[in-house]
Amino acid sequence: MRANLFDGMDDNNYILETASLVKEFKGFVAVNGVSLRVRRGHIHALIGPNGAGKTTCFNLLTKFLEPTSGSIRFKGADITRARPAQIARRGMVRSFQISAVFPHLTVLENVRVALQRRLGTSFHFWRSQKSLEVLDQRARMLLAEVGLEQCAGMAAVDMPYGSKRALEIATTLALEPELMLLDEPTQGMGHEDVERVMQLIKKVSADRSVLMVEHNMKVVAGISDAITVLARGAVLAEGSYAEVSRNPEVVEAYMGSTDGELASPGAAA
Repeated sequence: MRANLFDGMDDNNYILETASLVKEFKGFVAVNGVSLRVRRGHIHALIGPNGAGKTTCFNLLTKFLEPTSGSIRFKGADITRARPAQIARRGMVRSFQISAVFPHLTVLENVRVALQRRLGTSFHFWRSQKSLEVLDQRARMLLAEVGLEQCAGMAAVDMPYGSKRALEIATTLALEPELMLLDEPTQGMGHEDVERVMQLIKKVSADRSVLMVEHNMKVVAGISDAITVLARGAVLAEGSYAEVSRNPEVVEAYMGSTDGELASPGAAA
């Protein structure tokens, strides 16, 4: 009988836990024995150099990939063999590196579509426009939460990139997640947009948990409560930013030597 990989873990403190998670692709080990614990109410960053296994790990957590071995537990329940839609319904919702909004719908309509998904009416195309307007109040509240209330009538295609990422966060919030998985939320942004999205993530994490993959060390240092560093598919270090940024193995993994140091929280993006 297989041993319980979660023995000794406190389910109440951690919303997401993995134990010895492994993913192999035809002999190549992309994720190698990763045990990860995300504390409730925290912003937890998953970082590492290119090829470290971060996106593969995200795909395992959200069930776009099946693990070769190991276990995943969300809110105390084993979800190792669950389907992606089941994961989302349980309250774990993911955003992607590329902004995923409907470009030719308005900002308000994008959020309303997400609300329809939550209500199970996504494919009720025969319903009248008026019947969908009952969702508008909640959609406008979500837009206000991410600072887009003045953009409700704008086509998403016309929005600046940073605003599109804010809209994507609003559509994620529409699904009422308990855990948000954000994949490179500031990728491709200028300094002003990075600062805005940083503050937005901090704001929306007030009553939920966040796990994010992020390369920008200013973002990681500025808003993360805890950090897990991956290298070659395995956990290299864990702790606060101050702890991992001083770790010689982490510095070497990023910079190729132990002579430098990772960016400080005040460094430019």
